[in-house]
Amino acid sequence: MISKDFLKAGHTPTLLSAFLYFDMSFMVWVLLGALSVQIAKDLHLDPAQKGLMVAVPILAGAALRIVNGFLVDHIGPKKTGLIAQGIVIAGLLLAWLLHINSFGAILSLGAVLGMAGASFAVALPLASRWYPPKYQGVALGIAGAGNSGTVFASLFAPTLAKMFGWQAVFGLVAIPLIIVFVVYLFMAKDAPEQPPAKTTAQYLKILKEPDAWWFMLFYGVTFGGFVGLSSSLNVYFNAEYGLTPVIAGFFTAACVFSGSLVRPVGGSIADRIGGIRTLSIMYSVAALFLVIFSFRMPNVWATLVVLMIAMGALGMGNGAVFQLVPQRFRHEIGIMTGLVGAFGGVGGFYLAATLGFSKQATGSYQIGLIGFAVLALVALSGLTFIKKKWRSTWGALSANSVKI
Repeated sequence: MISKDFLKAGHTPTLLSAFLYFDMSFMVWVLLGALSVQIAKDLHLDPAQKGLMVAVPILAGAALRIVNGFLVDHIGPKKTGLIAQGIVIAGLLLAWLLHINSFGAILSLGAVLGMAGASFAVALPLASRWYPPKYQGVALGIAGAGNSGTVFASLFAPTLAKMFGWQAVFGLVAIPLIIVFVVYLFMAKDAPEQPPAKTTAQYLKILKEPDAWWFMLFYGVTFGGFVGLSSSLNVYFNAEYGLTPVIAGFFTAACVFSGSLVRPVGGSIADRIGGIRTLSIMYSVAALFLVIFSFRMPNVWATLVVLMIAMGALGMGNGAVFQLVPQRFRHEIGIMTGLVGAFGGVGGFYLAATLGFSKQATGSYQIGLIGFAVLALVALSGLTFIKKKWRSTWGALSANSVKI
């Protein structure tokens, strides 16, 4: 997957920095989901409030990805990343010092943590601009594998909360973020060829491109499903199978790991057989296993297997989407990463929130899960509709070197 030619083609320290920044940012982006069982117990939250608590950082991240995409094109990805990391670190330290313990304060912190989720719109352009089209799938798959940070949140946050209290976790997680900030400061570099900053009119012009909206839909399903489940599974395992917060975190980490580990694999497969074909397969698999999951397995181990397959399909789908985006919008990758990433966040907010409201209204998560499976089938239908046009237009321009 990673050849010598690939290592020579770009800038490895920047790729590593992008991965670490993305990794630690995603760790804290889903932190409230990892701590949701303990927070909900202390604050006496109902299922709908739990869903909203884990969904707010996702929605805030969606909105801030557009802002970061704008900044990437105007001041460069490195400076944007430094600003974003500083805001998140300051917010976590402030929450720790103030010892926040109300639902309103938690929602406010969730909005600040959205800036961590917006790291997507910075890390991917930072890495992408160093690599030629034929290596976009692998490069963005590696940088995008930083979503594995959600594994760390599920693995360690519940245990730390049990030992020191969940408020203390906000201060503890700031430590690795500060270390990565220093690494990023000295190792990351903007690519020599930076596209010129665009005017507001040029940004709005992108929204007139139907292809942009297709990519937003496709990523809204793949990444939305991944992050929505990542944020909600701690609550699910605790509510449905009575697992303790720590054990629920371990099960969630296994599911999240399966989705994040295979993201580079999805990008690599897309480089080989084409992003369209890869995505079609992943949507089909994800929809099927989400429907199976909605019927609640007889035991937690069967649920784990079903979820790992569903999350794996969504993770590989994430890599496949971003094998395609740089080919179509090479010179608008900053704003497109922001827009597409924003819709990924919107999809995650939708899933996390509807799971909570579904549980509150019906006593089951099934309606929310089936609704998202249907959305995956809608994306599959759209991809089937548009693929012939893509292959005969912009796909044909790179047919000799890149498969779509």
